[in-house]
Amino acid sequence: MNNILELYNKKEKIVAGVMSGTSVDGIDVAITKISGNSLRTKVELLGFENIKYTKGVRDDIFKLFEKETSSAKQICYMNFLLGNMYADCIIETMKKYNIPQSSLDLVGSHGQTVFHSPQAVNQHGYSIKSTLQIGEGAVIAHRTQAITITDFRVADMSAMGEGAPLVPYVDYLLFHDTCKTIALQNIGGIGNVTVIKPNSQERDIVAFDTGPGNAIIDYVTNYVTKGKLNYDVDGKIGAVGNPCKQIVNELLTNAYFKIPPPKTTGRELFSKSFCRNFIEICKDNNLSHSDMVATATYFTAKSILFSYENFVKTPIDELVVSGGGSYNKTLLKMLSSLFESTRVLTQEDIGYSSDAKEAIAFAILANETLACNGSNVPSVTGAQCKKILGKINIC
Repeated sequence: MNNILELYNKKEKIVAGVMSGTSVDGIDVAITKISGNSLRTKVELLGFENIKYTKGVRDDIFKLFEKETSSAKQICYMNFLLGNMYADCIIETMKKYNIPQSSLDLVGSHGQTVFHSPQAVNQHGYSIKSTLQIGEGAVIAHRTQAITITDFRVADMSAMGEGAPLVPYVDYLLFHDTCKTIALQNIGGIGNVTVIKPNSQERDIVAFDTGPGNAIIDYVTNYVTKGKLNYDVDGKIGAVGNPCKQIVNELLTNAYFKIPPPKTTGRELFSKSFCRNFIEICKDNNLSHSDMVATATYFTAKSILFSYENFVKTPIDELVVSGGGSYNKTLLKMLSSLFESTRVLTQEDIGYSSDAKEAIAFAILANETLACNGSNVPSVTGAQCKKILGKINIC
């Protein structure tokens, strides 16, 4: 179906959400059934898959993050490569769950962030905020034969917002009737939180990037295992180490942690050079390999607590963790210890999927775009106004 008006009037839609996050571990595809929009949104997960990148593709994506190894030619090529890969993953997921490809109405794809610059740069008489996500939407639309919405961040940034986080709007749609104060903490490569209080309005949402999620843990794990592991499976390496709290306290003096929201960050700050410096500091303090991983894990946990204490300032009843970090048992144990009076849960504990959460969010955001609903939260991103997000690619 490629008639926008016909799709707009359809009561139920089959929508694919696609996410490739800052951990760069693979492509998340959620096939959903969505009815309604805005606060009337109802979503059902029909199927979910995480398709791992090959080492070659993963390495090539990481090269895009560093100025020494990136180029316009390679970004251009990877934009079309990822578009094809996203399309393949959607098609494969629908086949696996016996969902006819012809039933697919809509795709919402976040794309792979290559660079994100939320701080304005003043040059040539303009004050510019910018961002770049790749994974060509025209390719996805052509391959899947479904209307595809991409580039969700740019409309918010055009109104001088930070372009992220965008998931808080979806969190509000799904949890606005909460009777508790809940913090929805995603821990991907970067950590971000949405705090929703009882009987709150959209303008009351508190949300921002808390800092590193798995990015540093993953890098250090890869280093200490000499490339054998890309992440600390179940937190097993960190579990036998002792974190150096002095190093963590020093790292928390980084200027990012003192900036009040709205704020976002990414691998531009918590980069390969940051990770290398972290390892050198650990070496200088004679930390064992397991101590290094434990320290990186504690840094993530403590940075989350530090952010809440400074910028949330409201007692949290439940801290609900999603993303890859929700499977790191050592990280969850550290969070439970740091948040003494807060119940720490995962998305599975409340009937959702930690892995699928963000892919589902971009399926919902695509549905909001089709309904012409603004789906940024200006109080969160700092944008001057509500914006309808995304660019529409018609097959």
